[in-house]
Amino acid sequence: MSDIPQSLPPPPPRWVIDLDSKPVPKAKSSSLPDPPGYSAPTFGNSKRSAVVTKGNARKPPTAEETDLLKIKKSWEVALGPAKQLPMTAIMMYMSGNTLQIFSVMMVFMAFQNPIKALIAINQAFARFETEGTKGRLWIVKGVYVLMQIVALAMGIWKVNAMGLLPTTRSDWLAWETEREPLETAIHMFR
Repeated sequence: MSDIPQSLPPPPPRWVIDLDSKPVPKAKSSSLPDPPGYSAPTFGNSKRSAVVTKGNARKPPTAEETDLLKIKKSWEVALGPAKQLPMTAIMMYMSGNTLQIFSVMMVFMAFQNPIKALIAINQAFARFETEGTKGRLWIVKGVYVLMQIVALAMGIWKVNAMGLLPTTRSDWLAWETEREPLETAIHMFR
């Protein structure tokens, strides 16, 4: 058994060695300043790098800043349906005014989505509701409801354009009574 030479495992590839070693700091060759918020990594002494990162640490936002950010985000949610209105209008226009499965589905979704959104208005704004934002959030909710009503109005317009709304006199003929003539004309000549 001693006659067989035991071989050592091959050395690891170069990329493994490069991956395990720390990168070499490069000298700043450009005269351009670093972008805002970028801090150049420091190599070497870990105590010094800990002090640098500790000094650059961002302080947590105050409650007022958080409430302001929540109000801004709630406005984005409230105005979201307004951003969908042009696409909905184009889809309704392209589907035509005839009774086809595509146009019926478009009308169904034009009513279903705003009604679902109006029912779930409190869930849509629950993540933004805090003690600091409660007083200002009702205006945002009002705008959200208004945008959903505009979306419903587009659905009603489409139903009217398809001729499904009873808006003409001929749609109500079943409830009309026959008029009694006040005078009658008789032909004298036969």
